[in-house]
Amino acid sequence: MDPMRPTMPSGPARVLSSLAVVAALAALTACSSAPAEDEASAQEESAADTAAEGDGTDGARIATVVGGGIDVHAEPGGDEVLHTLASPNDFGVDRTFLVERNEGEWLEVLLPVRPNGSTGWIRSDEVELTSTSYRLDVDLGDFTFTVFDGDEEVRAGVIGTGEGETPTPPGRYYFTELLQPPDPEGPYGVYAFGLSGFSETLETFAGGPGQLAVHGTNDEDALGRQVSHGCVRVSNEDITWMAENLPIGTPVEISA
Repeated sequence: MDPMRPTMPSGPARVLSSLAVVAALAALTACSSAPAEDEASAQEESAADTAAEGDGTDGARIATVVGGGIDVHAEPGGDEVLHTLASPNDFGVDRTFLVERNEGEWLEVLLPVRPNGSTGWIRSDEVELTSTSYRLDVDLGDFTFTVFDGDEEVRAGVIGTGEGETPTPPGRYYFTELLQPPDPEGPYGVYAFGLSGFSETLETFAGGPGQLAVHGTNDEDALGRQVSHGCVRVSNEDITWMAENLPIGTPVEISA
């Protein structure tokens, strides 16, 4: 298996390969106040390589597709297929879902599709279950984020949010991929996590679907206010900590 792909959702996320970064950054919503310039290549992988593997029973459950794709059903055991999603996803990352309910043979999962908050049912024998005790809470009103490990607060900081007609939409999401822009001084900072949600005012951006992200910034003076086209900005120091500790599939709660 390609070592650039994240194969252990319970551990720190792996960054994407060079070609995937170009596509993924273009597909994200305009996270900066202007589109990114010439995002070319990525570093091979995150500096963090080790973490305890989850057993799928504690904390948030993460389901990673083990085959080349998966059918998402409207009901457990039902014939109606809402979506057929390929794995890896468009950016070369193993398709991952955040599990909302476990019914044994069937799992209700949060979907990385419009409208935000959509769920569906997948077969449990078509995924590998792991878990994480981490979650990221984002408070748009206070311009703050907090990372919890179980009930313990382990990281907190200031954020920048969407402005004007492109606000950051509240909701429940999860990390879908991790990118490492080639220019750490650029508008995306040193890392960018793709989110499972989308802008509710931009149907497309730069040829992509208007996907949201949590990313670093080259302008920390812009933190603490509304500055982006919908994405959540944090300091480069904070996004580096997240990249080293939070796995793909980590739940993200954004509140107004």
